[in-house]
Amino acid sequence: MTAEANEKHARHLRTEVSARDRTPATVIAPAADDPPRGGVVVVQDARGITPYLLSVSDALADAGYLAIAPHLYHRDSIAEVDPSDSWAGAIPQMGTLTGPGIHADIDDSLGHLADAGIAPGQTAVLGFCMGGTVALVTATRRPLAAAVSFYGGSVSSATWPGVPPLLDVAPSLQSPWLGLYGEEDTMISLADIDSLRSAAARSGQLTELISYPGAGHAFHSHDRPAIYRPGPAADAWKRTLAFLDERLRPS
Repeated sequence: MTAEANEKHARHLRTEVSARDRTPATVIAPAADDPPRGGVVVVQDARGITPYLLSVSDALADAGYLAIAPHLYHRDSIAEVDPSDSWAGAIPQMGTLTGPGIHADIDDSLGHLADAGIAPGQTAVLGFCMGGTVALVTATRRPLAAAVSFYGGSVSSATWPGVPPLLDVAPSLQSPWLGLYGEEDTMISLADIDSLRSAAARSGQLTELISYPGAGHAFHSHDRPAIYRPGPAADAWKRTLAFLDERLRPS
């Protein structure tokens, strides 16, 4: 991270909140003298509220957005799986979630943004891995300004009770949606990617699914050198900011 980025991040306002007095969440906002241009719910990958996820929230604050990251594992009294165990511990932990619990935590986070004075037309949801799944499903439940999914799984089969496969719900999108996937993802096949692109397009919303050759699952995770792909990651983030900037407009 550059000295300039460190200086920007030092000006951010980071707080731990209880969204709607129920859901623990980390909020990162632009500097106090720089009002947010909109709000984004940032949904974790299977590892939880990691330094990586907080760096994404910092990047959103750099771009002028108020970011809120709900702690989806709070019912088990943790924010992040043991970093020394990482993905090995993340998979069983992810399995403890349920659709009703996920939806409640996301809705509380959206409520927190509303309580902060951010209008629906300035509100988005962005997620990674399992969070990408949650982002798309949220955009079928709630009319938002935008939704962005980085390699959201559960495309053709369900992971959690109460959360249908993405192919089943994508035609019901109520919000513009951007999907960002790697063509070498061992957990999400090219056939699933192509089917999801078509299913989302049937919603009548503005949708776009970009797939990157040479990139696998979690290609944006700069904290995992073995799978991080700088080129696709940079392009995907550029597209994400452009998508948000175009659609999150003051009312």
